[in-house]
Amino acid sequence: MIAEARSYGLNITVECYPYTATQTVIESAIYNEGWQEILGIDFGDLQWAATGERLTAESFARYRKTGGMVIGHSIPEEIVKSTIADSIVLIASDGTLTDGKGHPRGTGTFSRLLGKYVREEKILSLTEGLRKITLMPAQRLEGIAPVMKNKGRISVGADADITIFDPERILDQATYEEPAKYSIGINYVLVNGVIVVKDSQVLDNIFPGKAVRGTVR
Repeated sequence: MIAEARSYGLNITVECYPYTATQTVIESAIYNEGWQEILGIDFGDLQWAATGERLTAESFARYRKTGGMVIGHSIPEEIVKSTIADSIVLIASDGTLTDGKGHPRGTGTFSRLLGKYVREEKILSLTEGLRKITLMPAQRLEGIAPVMKNKGRISVGADADITIFDPERILDQATYEEPAKYSIGINYVLVNGVIVVKDSQVLDNIFPGKAVRGTVR
């Protein structure tokens, strides 16, 4: 459907994250009556983000009243692979952690792409994997935020936002039970030319980043 819209000149793109589970608030409409049939999953496929527990009918009803984040194990691996491989799909993390709890995509998305789907699964080449997490997102946002023309690429005059990693080692470590675990294989990270990760260790109290702002017309 997206490809057809693009064939008519509509400026539409799509993004995904490289995981087989979703995360949203349990009180959202997606979990209204009939969700099992619509999503093809049941209570045991839902995981409470704050504790890691799998839900039952009783705990589902209880958490629906209190509200909070729930992880839904509902996406087939083959769908993840085919979506990642599509040339128009960008890779996004789209995740937050609260007190170290949440979805592992908030910590491990890009390392997972490069480690699991580029190196191990060979769904993408390294160059294409890097393009999907750097240049493509930057180019997508250039129209509303001109500063993005200086992001997502290494060139004279571009912002020095650089990750130095080992392509033979990089891999996510974050899990649904421990979503805040750092990835391995990342040696250095520079933000705006300032080192924020050195020898695979995050440096404390260094915040060189600047807000990216744009205008929506």
